[in-house]
Amino acid sequence: MIQRPLFFANWKMNHGPTEARAYMAAFLNFFSPRTDRTVAMFPPALSLSSARDARGDRTDILLGVQNIHTQVKGAFTGENSAPMARDAGATLSLVGHSERRHVFGETNLDAARKLSIAQQFSLTPVLCVGETLDQRELGDAERVVVEQLQIGIDQIESSALASIIIAYEPVWAIGTGRSATPEDASAMHRVIRAMLRQLAGEASDSVPILYGGSVNVKNAESLLRADGVDGLLVGSACLDPEAWAQICRT
Repeated sequence: MIQRPLFFANWKMNHGPTEARAYMAAFLNFFSPRTDRTVAMFPPALSLSSARDARGDRTDILLGVQNIHTQVKGAFTGENSAPMARDAGATLSLVGHSERRHVFGETNLDAARKLSIAQQFSLTPVLCVGETLDQRELGDAERVVVEQLQIGIDQIESSALASIIIAYEPVWAIGTGRSATPEDASAMHRVIRAMLRQLAGEASDSVPILYGGSVNVKNAESLLRADGVDGLLVGSACLDPEAWAQICRT
């Protein structure tokens, strides 16, 4: 069961299998089991099994993958499927992360297909949405985020909406050191919440909405206190296990 607040660590292309084992051992030493929050790691695919094994009986720490393919199997060299991820120990999958969209050219429709297949194989999808700096400065931020959300969940039944997670990650704040203010986060989280309610009624209130974008030890608490922020999706600040444990204790 997902318990708010949520603390999700996206390792991106960092920590191979050997480093993953050492990282998990250190983190588990710094962070004792808690039942009042949800903590998850998203290691690279090659490190997932190592992270799973190093986790041992600490199943309070969830594991996820950073990406899945839209197909179950086939001639897709270099890709990983939802059933493979599940078999390797993942229970979550990022979908439509900004780097997948803006570096690898994934579309809203790609995200929708991945979200749907993740659910088919009992992976909880974490749908990432967010605008670029140009889109924000043009006053187009809300439209972009709403479109990403609407298309992203278009291929699932409204009854299945309660089993997804949304992460708002303004692209202009990712890896730039320029974090959205708590007020910025709250404003967009209200837009996302309103759209979810429009699509699926009050049942969608169970869907957590996370904030991601240059989160660190110094600003984690203020962002978590922001209205409508149910948790954090963290990149570079999660790569040090002691600092990540400190954020997870926020």
